[in-house]
Amino acid sequence: MKKLLALSLFIAITAYGYAQKVDKLIKEKDIKRIIKTLSADDMQGRGTFTPGIEKAAQFIEGEFKHIGLKPLMGANSFRQNIPITRITPVKTEAYINGKAINADSVVTYAAAGAFFWDSANDDARLAIIGDNADFRTEYRKYMQSDKKMLILVAPKFATNFKSLKARLDQGSLTAEPGNKALVFVLTNLTDVKTFTVQYNGKLEQPPLFNVVGMLPGKSKPDEYVIFSGHYDHLGISKPMEGDSINNGADDDASGTTAVIALAKYFKKLDNNARTLIFVTFTAEEIGGYGSQYFGKVVNPDKSVAMFNIEMIGKASKFGENSAFITGFERSDFGPILQKNLEGTTFKFYPDPYPEQDLFYRSDNATLAKLGVPAHTISTDQIDIDKLYHTVKDEFSSLDVKNITATIKAIALSSRGIVAGTDTPTRVAKQ
Repeated sequence: MKKLLALSLFIAITAYGYAQKVDKLIKEKDIKRIIKTLSADDMQGRGTFTPGIEKAAQFIEGEFKHIGLKPLMGANSFRQNIPITRITPVKTEAYINGKAINADSVVTYAAAGAFFWDSANDDARLAIIGDNADFRTEYRKYMQSDKKMLILVAPKFATNFKSLKARLDQGSLTAEPGNKALVFVLTNLTDVKTFTVQYNGKLEQPPLFNVVGMLPGKSKPDEYVIFSGHYDHLGISKPMEGDSINNGADDDASGTTAVIALAKYFKKLDNNARTLIFVTFTAEEIGGYGSQYFGKVVNPDKSVAMFNIEMIGKASKFGENSAFITGFERSDFGPILQKNLEGTTFKFYPDPYPEQDLFYRSDNATLAKLGVPAHTISTDQIDIDKLYHTVKDEFSSLDVKNITATIKAIALSSRGIVAGTDTPTRVAKQ
């Protein structure tokens, strides 16, 4: 009993000492400065491929440089350029059974700049989204395939088709241009004897980049611990009550702020055994292109853990001093974090929204599929969050004390992993 009491006292004293250091090095005033800057109107909502996201990137780069981070291995700057091709439809002409289809009833997704199909000698397949189908399910299925397909869409789904056309006509991104093409036609036809399609698109290579810095490990430099968040958001949209800027204060300026604050904290400690990588991802909102590319560059076998931080701007459903971890049951990442928080009031919970499939909806997903214990930490009450993806997600809606408390908890709870004494079990590969 005396030994148990002594151990408990030692843990409490140790936790108190670490907590004091965290309180000294992570300041609410600095947290407020960073997140207020990232979510300001002059960042224009940090939309991908906009001047606003360039301004945000420059700010993050400045923070990383001031902190004293180094570029990622083999890089000469904090920018991790991502090869991407944007293909914008210019014109699609379609004929079914010899009759021309109205341009408003045709929309194309293509991974190529041009193609011509003729049912007489081409391998394009025919598919139908009929009245009894689920449009979203069928659309996702076709988008995940690598086929060339002419897809007939029943008039019942005219609204879905209109939304799809508005989005695809603005252009699509692909990391690997190829022969994949989907041509959607809104029609009541089901009996197709012949068809031809002539498509032309414009190809561009727009600038796209993550912002990445690191602190080399002292004794285990070939083992990586990753702290991440995405710095892009939705940009400018149609006005809502006179406001058109999607500031993205919670989503995910809060997570990006955490990454910067943690980089500053660990740099000041200067005792990390493992190499710490701090990455702010781009293009999360339009398909996760930033994290997908990062997963190809950083060796997953050397990646010990990933702390992906997404929307920590308000108290969780469990109350103050709490957050949840997606995929809690998939590794012992969560229990390790909680063990390192003994003696504090903060607690990590399993994801309370399993129906949302959050584990595979954020930037942790790419590395998690490769076996890395990559988890997202969040406090968002996503089932009732009315500000999510609206122009109302502004700095004034945030609880900066909650953000600060969560960042401090991540700093404390990660210390065993950072020090090389804790190693989470791997996630099952997908």
